Amino acid sequence: MLTVIGEALVDEVLSDTAPKRFHPGGSPLNVAVGVARLGRPVQFVGRYGTDAYGQLIHEHLRGNSVLTPLPPDDLPTSVATALLDPAGGARYTFDLKWQLPSLAESLPRLLDGTTMLHTGSIAAMLQPGADAVLRAVERARPSATITYDPNCRPSIITDVAYAREQAERFVALADVVKASDEDLAWLYPDEDPRDAARRWLAMGPALVAVTGGSKGAWAVTAAGEAEASVPPVTVVDTVGAGDSFMSALLVSLMDRELDGGARRPELARISAGDLNTVLGFAVRAAAVTVSRAGANPPFREDLPNP
Repeated sequence: MLTVIGEALVDEVLSDTAPKRFHPGGSPLNVAVGVARLGRPVQFVGRYGTDAYGQLIHEHLRGNSVLTPLPPDDLPTSVATALLDPAGGARYTFDLKWQLPSLAESLPRLLDGTTMLHTGSIAAMLQPGADAVLRAVERARPSATITYDPNCRPSIITDVAYAREQAERFVALADVVKASDEDLAWLYPDEDPRDAARRWLAMGPALVAVTGGSKGAWAVTAAGEAEASVPPVTVVDTVGAGDSFMSALLVSLMDRELDGGARRPELARISAGDLNTVLGFAVRAAAVTVSRAGANPPFREDLPNP
């Protein structure tokens, strides 16, 4: 079982060339849906309201076979407004609240059977919820593989020094880290991204993967490095592409039975061949997503076997 902890929200997508669109979203929610579509059991631990947007999120999760162990609350559902540029790139503004007051008391039940726990994005940065997420990661780590994506949002977390410190707290606990080249450029503006990724690797993860949009992706491990190029694709928009990459990366590792705290040594020794295959599968999943409107990750049948 994979457990995802993080924010759920509704993306309001605006552009000069199309009507306004509404999509359930939030990076962790997108990862949970992507994992489920690739055939792995997953539960989503986050918050959304009882309002119309919250109902939209609930139906989206249940319709994609994502388990929802926490009920909605009385706060408004969070909203992200994505403004698309002519090339399909997205710039976001947010109206959100992030807190999980019942997480601590629910953790023993939620973590039962969890072999992989994923978090990141706003959930691991924005208080008061971020501290609750960190405690959940610490609680889960002995028995579960920990995965993390900073997915930095400078419009929400404006203090780069705080964001850097917070990201490094999660990196030190993680087994698998995924970041974009833009994340690393914002967190470490005076450092080459590959040097930053290698320094993160030295903090404890077995694998650090970095996405670069149309430039593809690369990853570093103790055994070496790998790169994967993007297959030819017509871009509709880039919403959710990084989350689809993350979902496919995690599922490919689970397919190789590299999940679970007991398998941490095996994950740390991942072979060059497996690393190349895992990275290529993740890139292909992201390519499918950018060919579609909104955060619409692929199903297993949309992708060749990893």
